[in-house]
Amino acid sequence: MPAPQLSRGRVYSVDVLRGLIMIIMALDHVRDFFHVSAMTQDPLDAQTTTPILYFTRWVTHFCAPLFVLLSGLSVRLMHTRKSTAEISRFLLTRGLWLILIEVTVVSLALTFNPLLNVMILQVIWAIGIGFLFLALLVWLPWQAVLGLGILIAAGHNLLDYVQARPGFQPGALWEFAHQTRYNFYELFPGHGVIVIYPFLPWVGIMLLGYGLGRVFEADVSPGRRQKLLTITGIAMLAVFVVLRGWNIYGDPDPWAGSFYAFMNVEKYPPSLLYTCATIGPGLLMLAVLEHTRNRVTEVAKVYGSVPFFYYILHFYLIHGLCVVAFFISGYGVNDIVTPNQLFLFRPPAFGYPLWAVYLIWIAVVAVLYRPCRWYSQYKQTHRQWWLSYL
Repeated sequence: MPAPQLSRGRVYSVDVLRGLIMIIMALDHVRDFFHVSAMTQDPLDAQTTTPILYFTRWVTHFCAPLFVLLSGLSVRLMHTRKSTAEISRFLLTRGLWLILIEVTVVSLALTFNPLLNVMILQVIWAIGIGFLFLALLVWLPWQAVLGLGILIAAGHNLLDYVQARPGFQPGALWEFAHQTRYNFYELFPGHGVIVIYPFLPWVGIMLLGYGLGRVFEADVSPGRRQKLLTITGIAMLAVFVVLRGWNIYGDPDPWAGSFYAFMNVEKYPPSLLYTCATIGPGLLMLAVLEHTRNRVTEVAKVYGSVPFFYYILHFYLIHGLCVVAFFISGYGVNDIVTPNQLFLFRPPAFGYPLWAVYLIWIAVVAVLYRPCRWYSQYKQTHRQWWLSYL
């Protein structure tokens, strides 16, 4: 039985997986704005965390790499319906558009600072840069793009050895491309950017996704696709266990002593081991979803079919609720801005227990269901050019 298809070439299993990770993504962002220790404690710190807090943070590690991977996969599927010139032109304009949205709309949602003194470069920026690279690389055979993605994902941690040399001084290009140091780079007086997602390893993941898209083309049978996804997913998990277990390569921070430390792999930037530990299970999920259709997958598919729309709305909704809770908790206008704190209406001491975070998360996801369903249906029945950008 072939995987159910959606309109305009959409793949059911891909939209379901994307929807699931976006639902989980909201949990991490709700935790950032509402958990009492989110601004003062690392939830992955083995010395201070709890099992449920550790899990709450770690499970959201799946979101960004799978989001980027599936973006690349979607480009490959789009390439089967458009000429290379058309797809290249679209990727160029879409990439520039996403970067603009990151430094304006998304940064405003995060900070609620209308002056946009600090613009934050996160996953939307990384996807935008990836699209700019793909605008050139789509002219190559898909095998070459996949090979380059493997080379970047597997090899970028070699730069860690360069960085570790005595006297090495990383510049702005190094931080933008490989390793963030959370420096503020002023673009013009009073306004600048902070890099959270250095683009090089994320570009590698996007190129992997583009190559992965080949197995979702019409000439690949569902059974063969499921087999390839399963084998590749297991292989990535095996690479993770072997390299991590012996501290051989693939992460800048060796582990010692506990399961917490073993699983605490580097996200900023995504190390090879982080990539294997997250994308491996993601591929296994795609294999399982190949023949799975039920109420849960139908709900997840709604969110996954309008990812950009959901992403923007969920940030504004979460931060808006934070403002309401801020005033209900007794804070006043003098507490809106905290020195050395990017987010307005979010004092370091503000917040609730973790159980309250989960309740707020469920409410946020539930509230966004109907708008996402409406927009998904609208996109399926309309053909305006701007829908490809939203």
